[in-house]
Amino acid sequence: MRDLVSAGYQQVMRLLAAVREMDRRLTKRVASWREPALHRTLSAVEEAAEGSKLWCGAAVVMVWIGGRDGRKAAVAGLTALALAQLVSNGVCKQVSGRSRPPKEWIPHDEVEDRPDSSSFPSGHTAAAVAFTAAVAPSWPAAGTVCAVPAALVAVERVQSGAHYPSDVAAGAALGLVSAWLVRRLPQQALRRLP
Repeated sequence: MRDLVSAGYQQVMRLLAAVREMDRRLTKRVASWREPALHRTLSAVEEAAEGSKLWCGAAVVMVWIGGRDGRKAAVAGLTALALAQLVSNGVCKQVSGRSRPPKEWIPHDEVEDRPDSSSFPSGHTAAAVAFTAAVAPSWPAAGTVCAVPAALVAVERVQSGAHYPSDVAAGAALGLVSAWLVRRLPQQALRRLP
C-alpha cells in the first residue's frame, strides 16, 4: 500500500512540474506578443470587462432587444457571473495565495498595473465564461457573440502578466461549473415540488 501511495505522489509531483513548466513557457510567449492592434484590442476588452461592466451592459442589451429569451438569458448570465466571482474571488483566491507571474517574464509595462491579490484562479475569466455559458442555452446567438470577448479576456489575462495559463484554465472551468449550476439547480428544485 505504501508503494502505491508513493507512486501516486510521484505522479502528482511530475504532473505539477509539467504544469509549472507549461505555465512558464506559455506566459513568456503570450506576454511577448507585440502587435499594436492586438495589444489595443486586448486592453480595450479587459477595460470593458473590469468590474463586469461588459457583461452587465450585454445583459441590459439582451433585456432591451431579446424579449422573453433575452430576459431569461440576462438573468441566467448575471446569476452565473455572480456565483463565479463569489467562488473565485471570495473563496479560491483567499485559500490559494498563488503569486502572479514574475515581472521579469513580462516585457511590457502593463505588468505594473496588475492586482496584488492571488493569481489563482482568474476571476475575470471565470466571470466571462460563466456569463457566456449561462446565456447560450436561452439565446444561442447572444452566447456566440459573448464568446468572442470572453475568449479575448482569457488571452489578455495571460498577455498582461496578470495570470498564468493554468489560472485562466481554472477560471474557465469554474465559470462553466457556475453556469451549469445556475441552469440545473432550479430545474432540479422544481422537479422535487409535489
